[in-house]
Amino acid sequence: MIGLIIIIIIRQYRPEFAIYISIVCGIIILIFVMDKLVNVIDLLRSISDKSGINNQFLSILLKITGIAILTEFAVSVCNDSGESAIGNKIELGSKAIIVFLSIPIITSLLETIIKILP
Repeated sequence: MIGLIIIIIIRQYRPEFAIYISIVCGIIILIFVMDKLVNVIDLLRSISDKSGINNQFLSILLKITGIAILTEFAVSVCNDSGESAIGNKIELGSKAIIVFLSIPIITSLLETIIKILP
């Protein structure tokens, strides 16, 4: 909220600095969120170890989640600065990377389905 108030005030006098303040506020929020996500990641790893799930899959899922979070941040910054075309390209590129990263999970799922089928 403080960042929003600062942006509103700055935008009246120096609109070119508003985007910089927006980016800094976003980074600060990401840092606070990442601190909380560390606890969630530790919990997921603990559950994964106890259940015998392949840690490679958990690692892939965490990477995909990180890419999605960073992509959302980057696209929001692009949209705020009026560059929605670049934001769309970032979003498309991240989707391609996510599909590429998910190939081992999809392959394992298909292999499991083939084993179940008669």
